[in-house]
Amino acid sequence: MQDTVLSKAILGHEGLIRKLGLVLGGALFISLVAQASVGWPVPMSLQGLAILIVGFTFGSRLGAATLVTYLAYGAMGFPVFSNGMATAALVGPTAGFLYGFVGMAFLAGLAVEKGLAKGVVSTAICGAVISLLLYIPGLAWPAAALGKTLPELWTGWMAPFLLGDAIKAVIAAMVVWGGWQAIKSRKA
Repeated sequence: MQDTVLSKAILGHEGLIRKLGLVLGGALFISLVAQASVGWPVPMSLQGLAILIVGFTFGSRLGAATLVTYLAYGAMGFPVFSNGMATAALVGPTAGFLYGFVGMAFLAGLAVEKGLAKGVVSTAICGAVISLLLYIPGLAWPAAALGKTLPELWTGWMAPFLLGDAIKAVIAAMVVWGGWQAIKSRKA
């Protein structure tokens, strides 16, 4: 049976040490990428890009475990979240997005495992849909905690980021597709 998950095709997932290495390394990767932001006038963190790559590459369970580890790093006080934030971000106005990242990675991995994300286009579409789903916990948190209204959430918390989310989904799809192409060329 052919592997559907890139990391398994390259490294295998046999053994606790290998899985632990992927999870810890993936959480470190997300931590580093989260410090980069692009865009103007509303800068966007590249966390979502890294999370899609991890989910599409590791699969559902290892992807989710990686994000739980990432959140644990922040809970321990390490400045792993965007703009060097740590523990306070877990209860701040964007905490819903942080918690939603676990589901984001899980769903990206699940899309790969179920064969929904196979090529660049289907993977990019899956990434875009999953990125949209992140807004459910992401917007529910400030609505409940801060009393934000739907128009406020749309204009300040969602609309400025939609194009960037779509671009990140395409980039993640291209990265994962490139990994598969490298494997195919190595076997040829």
